[in-house]
Parts: sequence; structure tokens; C-alpha cells
Amino acid sequence: MKMTVSQAMVECLKAEEIKVVYGYPGAAICPFYDALLDADKDIKHVLVRHEANGGHAASGYARISGKPAVCIATSGPGAVNLITAIATAYADSIPIVCITGQVNTDQIGSDVFQEADVTGAAEPFVKHSYLLKDPDDVGRVFKEAFYIAGSGRPGPVLIDVPMDVQKMTVDFKYPKKCEIRSYKPTGKGNALQVKRVTEALRTAEKPLICIGGGVFASNAQAEVVEVSKKLNIPVITTMMGISVFADEDPLYVGMIGTHGTKLANYAVNACDTLFLVGARVGDRAVKTPLELEKDTKILHIDIDPAEIGKNIGADIPLVGDAKTVLRQMLDYLEKHPEGNADHTEWLEHIDGKRVPAEFAKPVKGTVNPKEFLQRLSERMPADVNICADVGQNQIWTSRYQFKKGGRFLTSGGMGTMGYSLPCAIGAKMADESRITVAVCGDGGFQMNMMELATAVQYGVDVKVVVFTNTRLGMVRELQTKGYNDRQMAVFLDGSPDFVKLAAAYGIPAIRVTDKKSEDKAIETLATEKGMLVCEVVVDKDFPTL
Repeated sequence: MKMTVSQAMVECLKAEEIKVVYGYPGAAICPFYDALLDADKDIKHVLVRHEANGGHAASGYARISGKPAVCIATSGPGAVNLITAIATAYADSIPIVCITGQVNTDQIGSDVFQEADVTGAAEPFVKHSYLLKDPDDVGRVFKEAFYIAGSGRPGPVLIDVPMDVQKMTVDFKYPKKCEIRSYKPTGKGNALQVKRVTEALRTAEKPLICIGGGVFASNAQAEVVEVSKKLNIPVITTMMGISVFADEDPLYVGMIGTHGTKLANYAVNACDTLFLVGARVGDRAVKTPLELEKDTKILHIDIDPAEIGKNIGADIPLVGDAKTVLRQMLDYLEKHPEGNADHTEWLEHIDGKRVPAEFAKPVKGTVNPKEFLQRLSERMPADVNICADVGQNQIWTSRYQFKKGGRFLTSGGMGTMGYSLPCAIGAKMADESRITVAVCGDGGFQMNMMELATAVQYGVDVKVVVFTNTRLGMVRELQTKGYNDRQMAVFLDGSPDFVKLAAAYGIPAIRVTDKKSEDKAIETLATEKGMLVCEVVVDKDFPTL
């Protein structure tokens, strides 16, 4: 069928069943936007207020839908602004397809208005990128982009399309299959390695399962829960693995790492066999991997062979998709039911070290953020999306008590401030039935608060909790502890009144400064529909842990 490349690009999105795209237009992407207008009944376009937030919103949508999501930007500054979101998605293995406009083909390399080599600039942060110069390649490029983004270890793929190419005519046909000779991701695990991992785990005296974000990437939540319950093995998570297990599950121990729970970190040091599932063992999770290797048998599943042995040596490596490999392990256990070690004593040992949470009395006029989140989690329904920003608020929120079906979303690998609100918008649009809450600090909120307008414009019912301490809290704490309290560039004086700011957008707002206002805010967040901004005033010196 004869059509312009821009129209063909829209047909590609339809073929991939894309219902929502996030973007910010400009001259170099206008031909594509013109074609999108004719498809507005099939594809909803959401105008974000900053290009990076389009990428973050697509990230939130992809994480809840389980499918690649789409963001769009124009050439030059638009495309370059998007790189922060691309890097954020790459670090956490989130499948997004990023479409950018480019100057005309004959102008590339001439430093014309709004020209930037975005494919070159984004190269370290993409799974793959395309500069689409041949109009006949449009179908193949889009088919490959979605396949690459969503298969194997997921990640962002960039498609840069010159403006003159967008206007060209092509005889379009979308490919039914995608075959890339140099790209063959491994799904099924080696049968012998599956047996070795399973036997090592079932016969260990003090085994421990560590869940990372790869479990969500492969939709393997049910399988990893089943393995742990069948073998009666306790579980810890990295930050990206939070909410796979409900917090009330007796097998769940907590989050590992620099800002993890004492119990989870104790369990890592006390176990004799550590089973890593979709976890890359970053420096925030394990500070001294070489020490851990000496006394602990390491079993490691990952879809990306480059991750196995990169940060910590593996005694038994197993390359494959987590869902597929865990299902293989369950099949093996079904066929060989005998031989499971009794882990009761190990579980009782860990359980005996659990300590109930205690909350310090807050300074007058402020509240304890940890207690606020604890009470909020008790009042919220089970299937809630909690989208945390970066900084102290992220660590406080990581202690949120998730019930079965809840989901924790944050920027783990890149640690991108400003992620939470656009992520929450995308997450809510992916599943409108779930209450979705963005949790920010007053620093991170001021990097993304313009997206309140996006939520209002498109009727996206997100709740926003802003912990206000008039400081860049985590940096302030680092300066206090590590630099003799020489505080520099951490004061947020001049910040707006967030309650009045919300009112300017027509959004209801509440400020929490004491027990009475805390009670009202928690009840409102949990029960009332519609947007809400909830400012929670926190002492400027309140610690992260």
C-alpha cells in the first residue's frame, strides 16, 4: 500500500498494538505528528511538558503493561533532552522505543538549526539505534526495534528519522516476523545447569534467594514465589525487586544493600548458598562482593551472560530467561520430589532476629516520614503502584509495606531525580484500576512538577506525596557525615508553596504537619478518587536510615 513514511510509522505502531504515546513535537517530527492526527482514535498522544518526562512516562507504562512503550521527541535539544530518560531505562532494563525527528538527510553533519547526532550521543545508553535514511526500511526497522526492546534483556531502542524521509512515499508492508542473524537471545536454560542449580539450592543448609528487577522484566514473579515456597527458602530483594513478595509473607526478609534492612544484610552474610535471580549485584546491593564469594556458594540466573560474574563470581552460572528457567526448575522438582533439605531451623533463626519497627518522635510541626508511609501502607489497598523518586524519599519509600499485588517503581540503576511523577502518569494509564502514588522529595518534585499539567490535561488520577524538608536531603546528610557538616548548595529556599501550586493547577492539596492532618491525608489518599497533592513536612535533619 502506497503511503508516506510518516503514515507507515503510524501503521507500525498500530501493528504493535500501541495505544498510548508520550511526546513533545517540533519541526523535525511534524510530518509524523501530522500522520498521528489521523490515527487519534487508535493511538492517544499525551503531551508531556519536558521531553525526558515523555521517556519516564513511557517507562512507567512499560513496567506495568509488560510491553514496550513509545515516546517521541523532535531533533536537536528535544532528542538530547530525551537521553536522560533513555539512560534511565537502559540502567533498569525497561523496554521503550524512542522516536526522534532529525534534520533533512542532506543537512546531516552541517551543524544546521536544531541538529544533533542523537544516535551517536545516545549510543552508550541504548540497546540498539537506527538512523532511518532508506524509506523502504521503515517496516523492518520498526519491527526490529520492538523485538529488540522487548526480548532478551529488555531496554531502550532509538529510531531517528530525518524530516525529508518522513515525507517520502513508500510501498508499505509490515513484516510478520523478525529475524536478526546477530541477535539470538537465550531463553531456555541449559538442562544440566538447571539441575545443578536446583540441587545446590535444595540441599543447602542455609540457602537464600535474592530477587532483582529481572524478575519483573521476565514476568517471573509467580515462578520465583513458587520456587521459594516449594523449597521453603527465605527471600531478599534488591531495590528493583521490591514488591515481588508481599511484605507480610513469612519468607520475605527485606531489601539488601547500603540502605537495606539490617535483617536482610545479616541473612546475606549468614547464608551458605545465595541464589541470584535477575539481579546484577550492583555496589548499592553488595559492597564487598569478593568477601561474599569466599564463604558463600553463588548461583546466578540472568538473561544477559555479561552480568553473570561481572560484579560477583558465580559457582554455578545459568544463562536464560528467569521465567523460563524457574519453570524448568519447578518441572525438575516435580519429577524429583525427594532430596529437599529441611530449612526450618534456618528460617526460625532468621525470624528470631526480626525487630518491630520503632519510630522516633518527630520535631514539632513535622511528621516522621517512615511512620507516615507505614500508616499509609496499612490503609492502602493491595494492588497499589508506588512510584518513588530519588534521594532520602526513595529509601523511606522502599520500606513501604507492600501487600500482595502491589508494585514498587523507581529509578534504581541511574538514580534519576524527577522520575516519579511522569512514571506514575505512565503507570496509571497502563492500568487505571490501580491506585497510583508518586512519592517525591521537594528537590525531585521541582524537577518534574510541570507534569501536574499533563495529569490534569489528560485526567490521569495520580496522587502525589511530597516530603518537604527544604533541603536536598541525601546530599545534605552526606555533607554532614563526610564533610564536617560543611553544607553547600543543598538549601531549597525559594521553593513555592506546594499547596498553592497545586491550587494553581486546580488540584486539591493538603499539608501534613501533625497527627491530625496526617490522619486526614492518609484517609484521603486511600479512599478518594481524583488527583491530590499531599505535602508532608519533615524535619530538615531527619536521617535516611
